[in-house]
Amino acid sequence: MSKIRENLNEANSRIGELSKVAPDMFAGFSKIARSATKPGHFSSATKELMATSIAVVQGCDDCILYHVAGAKRHGADEAALVEVLEVAVEMGGGPAIMYAGKALAAFREI
Repeated sequence: MSKIRENLNEANSRIGELSKVAPDMFAGFSKIARSATKPGHFSSATKELMATSIAVVQGCDDCILYHVAGAKRHGADEAALVEVLEVAVEMGGGPAIMYAGKALAAFREI
């Protein structure tokens, strides 16, 4: 198993553990997440790509993995990812370049 997949599995495991000890909070957050990524004017893939770009700017490794996986699951392609990463770098500067590289590597391995 690749390190990226291993990291994604570990992040999902941590989320699972949190959901067990804080079920009400997690249920509320899950409802928000499902609503936010439900297709509407934008597809679910596009919404996951938006979340990926925010995760890059915020510098959240686990969020990058989670939303890259979601984008790919909903049919996003690498070209679309690269476009949102360009916007993330525009908004986040040098640090976002480092996280954008991580997002691209994750997309290629997931």
